Amino acid sequence: MASLETKFAGLTLKNPLVAGSSGLTNSLNKIKDLEKAGVGAVVLKSLFEEQIESHSEKLSLSSDYPEAIDYINTYVKMNHVGNYLDLIRSAKAACNIPIIASINCYKLSQWTEFAKNIEAAGADAIELNIFLLNAGEFPDNYPEEFHQNVVRELKKTIHIPIIVKMGKTISNLPGLVKKLKALGTNGVVLFNRFYQPDIDIDKEEIVSGPVFSNPSDFNDTLRWTAIVSGKVPEFDIACSHGVHSWEDAIKGILAGASAIQLCSMLYQKGPGIVGDVLISMEKWMKQHRYKNLSEFKGKLNYTNIASPALYERVQFMKYFSNFKQ
Repeated sequence: MASLETKFAGLTLKNPLVAGSSGLTNSLNKIKDLEKAGVGAVVLKSLFEEQIESHSEKLSLSSDYPEAIDYINTYVKMNHVGNYLDLIRSAKAACNIPIIASINCYKLSQWTEFAKNIEAAGADAIELNIFLLNAGEFPDNYPEEFHQNVVRELKKTIHIPIIVKMGKTISNLPGLVKKLKALGTNGVVLFNRFYQPDIDIDKEEIVSGPVFSNPSDFNDTLRWTAIVSGKVPEFDIACSHGVHSWEDAIKGILAGASAIQLCSMLYQKGPGIVGDVLISMEKWMKQHRYKNLSEFKGKLNYTNIASPALYERVQFMKYFSNFKQ
C-alpha cells in the first residue's frame, strides 16, 4: 500500500492534506470533524490584530472615560487572545494531528507577543498570515523587508516551526523565499488569498467579490511552486489557492510541494471529500508504481524538467495556436 506520509516545516504529517485557516477551523468540534475526515494537519483560523482593535474601538465609543477605555481595550484583547489560546490547548488535548496556529498583525510587537503566547499554549507550529499589498504608499522593497523583519524577530522569540503564507504580489518570490529560508523559516505556503473587491454598478459602491477560489487559480500556484521548489531546494512548500481536486494535489507534489492546503474545496464539498481525495491519490500512486510521495515529489519542478522555460512562458501565442476558428 502506498504511503502518503510527508514532512512539512519540521512536522510529520500522515498525509499532505492540510485544512487551511478559515471558519472551518475555528472551533474544537470542527477540528475534530476534519481530523476524523482524514486531514494530516489543521491550521487554525487566524488571530487578527486588526479585528481585535476594531472590536475594542467599537466598545470604546460607548465610554467617555480614559480609564474605562483602557480597561475595555485590555479586556477585549485578553478575551480574544485567551479564547484563541484555549482553542489551541483543547485541540492539542483532543486531536492527534499537528495543530498549526495562524496570526495576522501589522505591528511587529504584536507578532512577537502573540507568537510567544501561542507557543506556550502548545501549538505545533505557527503560520504567519501576512496580508501585505503595496499600493504605492511604501518603498518598492517594503513588502520583502517586512516579511524578513517579522521572521527575524520571531526567531529570537519562539522555537516552534515558522511558516510564512505568501501573497502573489511579491516581485521576486524565489529571492524572498531564499532569504526567509536563510533566516530560519521552516516552510512557506503559496498563496494567500486576499479579499476580493468588486463593484456594484447599480448601487455604485464597492462590494465583496467571490469568496471562494476557482480551479483556474491553481495554474499560477502550480507555476510558482515549481519555480520556487527548483530554485530553493530542500525547503518545504505547501500549495494553496485554487486546489479543487485530487488531481491538483498530485500536480502540486509533482511540482515540488510537501503539503497541500484545502479551503474552498472543503467549504463547497464538505470534510467528507478528504477521504475521496486520499483514495484517489493512493490509486494514482499504485498505477504509477510509487510507494511514497518522495519518489515523485518535485519530479516536474523548475530544475528537474528539460525545458524550465515552460514555467516562465507568459505569452499566449502557442496557447491560442491550438484553437481553430
